[in-house]
Amino acid sequence: MREIHVKEIRDTVRRLCIEANSVLPASLEQCIRCGADKEQSPAGKSVFADLCANLDAARETGLPICQDTGMAVVFLSVGQDVHVTGGSLRDAVNEGVAAGYLDGYLRCSVVGDPLRRVNTGNNTPAVLHLDITEGSEIRIDVCPKGFGSENMSALRMFTPAANTDDIVGFVRDTVAKAGSNPCPPIVVGVGIGGDFEQCAFLAKKALCRDVAKRNPDEMYAELEQKMLEAVNSLGIGPQGFGGTVTALAVNIEQAPTHIAGLPVSVNVGCHVTRHASAVI
Repeated sequence: MREIHVKEIRDTVRRLCIEANSVLPASLEQCIRCGADKEQSPAGKSVFADLCANLDAARETGLPICQDTGMAVVFLSVGQDVHVTGGSLRDAVNEGVAAGYLDGYLRCSVVGDPLRRVNTGNNTPAVLHLDITEGSEIRIDVCPKGFGSENMSALRMFTPAANTDDIVGFVRDTVAKAGSNPCPPIVVGVGIGGDFEQCAFLAKKALCRDVAKRNPDEMYAELEQKMLEAVNSLGIGPQGFGGTVTALAVNIEQAPTHIAGLPVSVNVGCHVTRHASAVI
């Protein structure tokens, strides 16, 4: 049994909150830079140039890539041979988020109650997803999520009579309805299967997957490409000024579901679909 003190978890979460908000994953940054070559409209190319300049400035100055530094979503994969010592695991995560947002001078955007709307002042509590895995390590993924894009997300409870064209149409229509609101070019996470709440989780998990990695199932990988083509055919373009690149990637995660259901969810991410990871 390996012991890991909560202080190490707290300090790692703190670091990842700051890192994720100032430097994009390399594959996503490369996707944005390549998008400038794929984009055909002059206005779209100009927008891509600005996006690339913004990425460079954030890296050089340590300032956030976007002013909306998001709600902290934290995925924890805890090995079953780990014993967490020194306090509460959940408290350690929230203390790390608070320290990261305050020490990093990041915008605190969380209210303690959805209707009373009083800001907690330190961007906590985080949205915490905990998974128990084999081994003696803890993997931490911090994924700050801004709400300009989050608000454009959708979930639909299809019946098994739906086909792949219906699902692609739902994804395309969700993006069409969003228009310029999520600050395209976007990344789209799609969850298929599970039940109501697992389907939404799958879409979030898909959104945080490396954009260079396709679904390992060939059928779903082909569906990802079909969805990407459908979204880009909309012509919304970078920042909604029209163009050929509305989405940078579409990622799908799937799970078993009930014989009577076919849930599908779409989690929209802007071009600043941030995530940073570490293994303790």
